[in-house]
Amino acid sequence: MMEQLKNIRINGKHARDILADLCFEKTKRKKPLVIFCHGYKGYKDWGAFDLMSESFVENDIVLLKFNFSHNGGTFEQPIDFPDLEAFGQNNYSKEQDDLSSVIDWVFKRKEFDSEIDLNDITLIGHSRGGGTVALKAAQDARISRLITWASVSDFAIRFPKGPVLEVWKKEGVAYIENARTKQQMPHYIQFYNDFVDNEERLTIKTAVQSLGIPHLIIHGTADASVPVKEAENLHRWNPKSTLVLLPEADHGFGSKQPWEAPFLPSDFQNVLSKTFEFVKSNELL
Repeated sequence: MMEQLKNIRINGKHARDILADLCFEKTKRKKPLVIFCHGYKGYKDWGAFDLMSESFVENDIVLLKFNFSHNGGTFEQPIDFPDLEAFGQNNYSKEQDDLSSVIDWVFKRKEFDSEIDLNDITLIGHSRGGGTVALKAAQDARISRLITWASVSDFAIRFPKGPVLEVWKKEGVAYIENARTKQQMPHYIQFYNDFVDNEERLTIKTAVQSLGIPHLIIHGTADASVPVKEAENLHRWNPKSTLVLLPEADHGFGSKQPWEAPFLPSDFQNVLSKTFEFVKSNELL
Protein backbone atom coordinates (compact mmCIF):
# COMPACT_ATOMS: atom_id res chain seq x y z
CA MET A 1 0.00 0.00 0.00
CA MET A 2 1.47 3.35 -1.05
CA GLU A 3 1.95 5.93 1.68
CA GLN A 4 1.67 9.40 0.12
CA LEU A 5 2.40 12.45 2.24
CA LYS A 6 1.12 15.35 0.14
CA ASN A 7 2.07 19.03 0.30
CA ILE A 8 4.63 18.84 3.09
CA ARG A 9 6.11 22.23 3.96
CA ILE A 10 9.91 22.37 3.95
CA ASN A 11 11.61 25.51 5.19
CA GLY A 12 13.46 27.34 2.42
CA LYS A 13 16.36 29.78 2.63
CA HIS A 14 14.64 32.63 0.77
CA ALA A 15 11.58 33.56 2.87
CA ARG A 16 9.37 31.07 1.02
CA ASP A 17 8.76 27.47 2.00
CA ILE A 18 8.97 24.51 -0.37
CA LEU A 19 5.98 22.25 -1.07
CA ALA A 20 6.82 18.53 -1.33
CA ASP A 21 5.29 15.06 -1.67
CA LEU A 22 6.88 11.94 -0.17
CA CYS A 23 5.70 8.58 -1.55
CA PHE A 24 6.75 5.13 -0.33
CA GLU A 25 5.52 1.76 0.84
CA LYS A 26 5.76 1.18 4.59
CA THR A 27 7.96 -1.88 4.92
CA LYS A 28 10.28 -1.02 7.84
CA ARG A 29 13.07 -1.69 5.32
CA LYS A 30 15.45 0.91 3.94
CA LYS A 31 14.84 1.71 0.28
CA PRO A 32 16.61 3.91 -2.33
CA LEU A 33 15.42 7.52 -2.47
CA VAL A 34 14.76 9.48 -5.65
CA ILE A 35 14.44 13.27 -5.42
CA PHE A 36 12.69 14.67 -8.49
CA CYS A 37 13.02 18.26 -9.76
CA HIS A 38 10.57 19.82 -12.22
CA GLY A 39 11.61 22.24 -14.94
CA TYR A 40 10.84 25.75 -16.17
CA LYS A 41 7.14 26.66 -15.85
CA GLY A 42 6.71 23.32 -14.09
CA TYR A 43 5.63 21.93 -10.73
CA LYS A 44 5.56 18.60 -8.91
CA ASP A 45 2.01 17.78 -10.08
CA TRP A 46 2.47 18.81 -13.72
CA GLY A 47 1.13 16.37 -16.31
CA ALA A 48 1.81 12.76 -15.37
CA PHE A 49 4.29 13.58 -12.59
CA ASP A 50 1.80 12.77 -9.85
CA LEU A 51 0.63 9.59 -11.55
CA MET A 52 4.23 8.35 -11.83
CA SER A 53 4.56 8.16 -8.03
CA GLU A 54 2.92 4.75 -7.89
CA SER A 55 5.44 3.35 -10.37
CA PHE A 56 8.36 4.35 -8.14
CA VAL A 57 6.71 2.78 -5.11
CA GLU A 58 5.96 -0.43 -7.03
CA ASN A 59 9.68 -0.61 -7.85
CA ASP A 60 10.62 -0.36 -4.17
CA ILE A 61 11.86 3.23 -4.44
CA VAL A 62 10.93 6.19 -2.25
CA LEU A 63 9.99 9.27 -4.30
CA LEU A 64 10.26 12.85 -3.08
CA LYS A 65 9.06 15.48 -5.55
CA PHE A 66 8.67 19.17 -4.81
CA ASN A 67 7.90 22.65 -6.07
CA PHE A 68 10.77 25.11 -6.11
CA SER A 69 10.01 27.90 -3.66
CA HIS A 70 9.73 30.55 -6.39
CA ASN A 71 8.11 28.49 -9.15
CA GLY A 72 4.98 30.66 -9.03
CA GLY A 73 2.72 28.31 -7.11
CA THR A 74 1.33 28.74 -3.61
CA PHE A 75 0.33 26.35 -0.82
CA GLU A 76 -3.33 27.11 -1.52
CA GLN A 77 -2.89 26.67 -5.28
CA PRO A 78 0.20 24.52 -5.99
CA ILE A 79 -0.81 23.92 -9.61
CA ASP A 80 -0.18 26.66 -12.19
CA PHE A 81 1.10 30.16 -11.36
CA PRO A 82 -1.05 32.30 -9.06
CA ASP A 83 2.06 34.12 -7.70
CA LEU A 84 3.75 35.71 -10.70
CA GLU A 85 5.79 38.01 -8.47
CA ALA A 86 7.50 35.00 -6.90
CA PHE A 87 8.03 33.49 -10.37
CA GLY A 88 9.74 36.70 -11.47
CA GLN A 89 12.06 36.60 -8.47
CA ASN A 90 13.25 33.05 -9.14
CA ASN A 91 16.81 32.30 -10.26
CA TYR A 92 19.21 29.38 -10.61
CA SER A 93 20.95 30.07 -7.29
CA LYS A 94 17.65 29.92 -5.40
CA GLU A 95 16.85 26.60 -7.03
CA GLN A 96 20.23 25.24 -5.90
CA ASP A 97 19.46 26.41 -2.38
CA ASP A 98 15.98 24.87 -2.52
CA LEU A 99 17.37 21.51 -3.56
CA SER A 100 19.91 21.65 -0.74
CA SER A 101 17.08 22.40 1.71
CA VAL A 102 15.12 19.39 0.46
CA ILE A 103 18.11 17.04 0.80
CA ASP A 104 18.88 18.43 4.27
CA TRP A 105 15.24 17.92 5.30
CA VAL A 106 15.40 14.23 4.46
CA PHE A 107 18.49 13.78 6.59
CA LYS A 108 16.89 15.56 9.55
CA ARG A 109 13.58 13.62 9.55
CA LYS A 110 14.36 10.64 11.79
CA GLU A 111 10.83 9.20 11.45
CA PHE A 112 11.79 7.92 7.98
CA ASP A 113 15.02 6.23 9.07
CA SER A 114 13.52 2.75 8.73
CA GLU A 115 12.19 3.44 5.22
CA ILE A 116 14.87 5.53 3.45
CA ASP A 117 18.46 4.53 2.73
CA LEU A 118 20.30 7.82 3.07
CA ASN A 119 23.35 6.23 1.45
CA ASP A 120 21.38 5.61 -1.75
CA ILE A 121 20.05 8.88 -3.18
CA THR A 122 19.35 9.56 -6.86
CA LEU A 123 18.57 12.98 -8.27
CA ILE A 124 16.25 13.17 -11.30
CA GLY A 125 15.54 16.41 -13.13
CA HIS A 126 13.32 17.19 -16.13
CA SER A 127 14.27 19.93 -18.61
CA ARG A 128 15.70 22.92 -16.68
CA GLY A 129 15.52 20.67 -13.62
CA GLY A 130 18.03 18.39 -15.31
CA GLY A 131 20.59 21.17 -15.28
CA THR A 132 19.74 21.91 -11.66
CA VAL A 133 20.33 18.33 -10.50
CA ALA A 134 23.52 18.00 -12.56
CA LEU A 135 25.01 20.96 -10.73
CA LYS A 136 23.97 19.61 -7.34
CA ALA A 137 25.18 16.07 -8.03
CA ALA A 138 28.65 17.39 -8.79
CA GLN A 139 28.74 19.44 -5.59
CA ASP A 140 27.04 17.21 -3.00
CA ALA A 141 28.79 13.99 -1.93
CA ARG A 142 25.51 12.62 -0.54
CA ILE A 143 24.23 11.92 -4.08
CA SER A 144 24.72 8.39 -5.44
CA ARG A 145 23.30 8.69 -8.98
CA LEU A 146 22.14 11.30 -11.47
CA ILE A 147 19.35 10.92 -14.05
CA THR A 148 18.42 13.70 -16.46
CA TRP A 149 15.23 13.68 -18.53
CA ALA A 150 15.07 15.99 -21.59
CA SER A 151 17.68 18.12 -19.87
CA VAL A 152 19.21 21.41 -20.87
CA SER A 153 23.01 21.46 -21.10
CA ASP A 154 23.70 25.18 -20.84
CA PHE A 155 21.97 27.93 -18.88
CA ALA A 156 23.97 30.78 -20.44
CA ILE A 157 22.62 30.27 -23.98
CA ARG A 158 19.07 30.78 -22.72
CA PHE A 159 19.61 34.44 -21.97
CA PRO A 160 19.07 37.06 -24.70
CA LYS A 161 21.95 39.03 -26.16
CA GLY A 162 22.45 42.36 -27.87
CA PRO A 163 19.56 44.84 -28.08
CA VAL A 164 17.06 42.51 -26.40
CA LEU A 165 19.33 42.17 -23.37
CA GLU A 166 19.87 45.93 -23.23
CA VAL A 167 16.12 46.55 -23.21
CA TRP A 168 15.74 44.00 -20.40
CA LYS A 169 18.44 45.78 -18.38
CA LYS A 170 16.82 49.16 -18.98
CA GLU A 171 13.24 48.06 -18.24
CA GLY A 172 14.23 45.78 -15.36
CA VAL A 173 11.67 43.15 -16.39
CA ALA A 174 10.78 41.10 -19.45
CA TYR A 175 7.68 38.99 -20.02
CA ILE A 176 7.03 35.66 -21.67
CA GLU A 177 3.54 34.35 -22.38
CA ASN A 178 2.51 31.01 -21.00
CA ALA A 179 1.00 29.35 -24.06
CA ARG A 180 -1.45 27.30 -21.97
CA THR A 181 -2.58 29.76 -19.26
CA LYS A 182 -2.03 32.92 -21.39
CA GLN A 183 -0.37 34.62 -18.41
CA GLN A 184 2.35 37.19 -19.01
CA MET A 185 5.09 35.72 -16.84
CA PRO A 186 7.74 38.16 -15.60
CA HIS A 187 11.49 37.73 -15.47
CA TYR A 188 13.17 40.46 -13.46
CA ILE A 189 16.71 41.38 -14.42
CA GLN A 190 17.93 39.88 -11.14
CA PHE A 191 17.60 36.49 -12.86
CA TYR A 192 20.28 37.46 -15.38
CA ASN A 193 22.43 39.29 -12.84
CA ASP A 194 22.45 36.32 -10.49
CA PHE A 195 23.63 34.04 -13.27
CA VAL A 196 26.43 36.39 -14.29
CA ASP A 197 27.55 36.73 -10.67
CA ASN A 198 27.57 32.95 -10.18
CA GLU A 199 28.31 31.67 -13.68
CA GLU A 200 31.27 29.51 -12.69
CA ARG A 201 29.27 27.37 -10.27
CA LEU A 202 26.18 27.41 -12.53
CA THR A 203 27.95 26.04 -15.62
CA ILE A 204 26.49 22.60 -16.35
CA LYS A 205 29.42 21.52 -18.55
CA THR A 206 31.90 21.95 -15.70
CA ALA A 207 29.66 20.00 -13.34
CA VAL A 208 29.06 17.10 -15.72
CA GLN A 209 32.76 16.83 -16.58
CA SER A 210 33.57 16.40 -12.89
CA LEU A 211 30.94 13.75 -12.11
CA GLY A 212 32.19 10.61 -10.41
CA ILE A 213 28.81 8.88 -10.06
CA PRO A 214 26.61 7.01 -12.58
CA HIS A 215 24.69 9.33 -14.91
CA LEU A 216 21.75 8.35 -17.13
CA ILE A 217 20.66 10.76 -19.89
CA ILE A 218 17.22 10.24 -21.48
CA HIS A 219 16.00 12.45 -24.34
CA GLY A 220 13.36 12.27 -27.04
CA THR A 221 14.46 12.71 -30.63
CA ALA A 222 11.34 14.80 -31.37
CA ASP A 223 11.88 17.21 -28.47
CA ALA A 224 10.92 20.66 -29.80
CA SER A 225 11.75 22.50 -26.55
CA VAL A 226 15.25 21.21 -25.79
CA PRO A 227 17.13 19.92 -28.85
CA VAL A 228 18.54 16.41 -28.66
CA LYS A 229 21.96 17.99 -29.24
CA GLU A 230 21.90 19.04 -25.59
CA ALA A 231 21.70 15.40 -24.48
CA GLU A 232 24.59 14.62 -26.79
CA ASN A 233 26.55 17.48 -25.19
CA LEU A 234 26.03 16.02 -21.72
CA HIS A 235 27.13 12.59 -22.92
CA ARG A 236 30.21 13.98 -24.67
CA TRP A 237 31.26 15.88 -21.56
CA ASN A 238 30.85 12.74 -19.45
CA PRO A 239 31.68 9.75 -21.69
CA LYS A 240 31.04 7.36 -18.78
CA SER A 241 27.38 8.40 -18.79
CA THR A 242 24.63 6.31 -20.39
CA LEU A 243 22.71 8.01 -23.22
CA VAL A 244 19.22 6.78 -24.17
CA LEU A 245 17.48 8.45 -27.11
CA LEU A 246 13.78 7.66 -27.47
CA PRO A 247 12.65 7.75 -31.13
CA GLU A 248 9.96 10.36 -31.82
CA ALA A 249 9.44 11.15 -28.11
CA ASP A 250 8.62 14.78 -27.31
CA HIS A 251 9.73 17.03 -24.45
CA GLY A 252 7.14 15.73 -21.99
CA PHE A 253 7.49 12.11 -23.19
CA GLY A 254 3.84 12.15 -24.21
CA SER A 255 2.65 13.87 -21.04
CA LYS A 256 0.93 17.25 -20.99
CA GLN A 257 -0.95 19.47 -18.55
CA PRO A 258 -3.54 18.53 -17.59
CA TRP A 259 -3.06 14.77 -17.81
CA GLU A 260 -6.45 13.20 -17.15
CA ALA A 261 -5.93 9.61 -18.27
CA PRO A 262 -5.60 6.98 -15.51
CA PHE A 263 -2.48 5.57 -17.17
CA LEU A 264 0.94 6.92 -18.18
CA PRO A 265 1.82 7.75 -21.80
CA SER A 266 3.80 4.96 -23.48
CA ASP A 267 6.94 7.10 -23.92
CA PHE A 268 6.74 8.14 -20.27
CA GLN A 269 6.43 4.48 -19.27
CA ASN A 270 9.56 3.81 -21.30
CA VAL A 271 11.40 6.59 -19.49
CA LEU A 272 10.43 5.11 -16.13
CA SER A 273 11.45 1.62 -17.23
CA LYS A 274 14.90 2.88 -18.25
CA THR A 275 15.10 4.85 -14.99
CA PHE A 276 14.30 1.88 -12.74
CA GLU A 277 16.65 -0.38 -14.69
CA PHE A 278 19.46 2.15 -14.24
CA VAL A 279 18.89 2.54 -10.51
CA LYS A 280 18.83 -1.22 -9.98
CA SER A 281 21.82 -1.94 -12.25
CA ASN A 282 23.87 0.58 -10.28
CA GLU A 283 22.86 -0.64 -6.84
CA LEU A 284 25.31 0.26 -4.12
CA LEU A 285 27.37 -2.61 -2.73
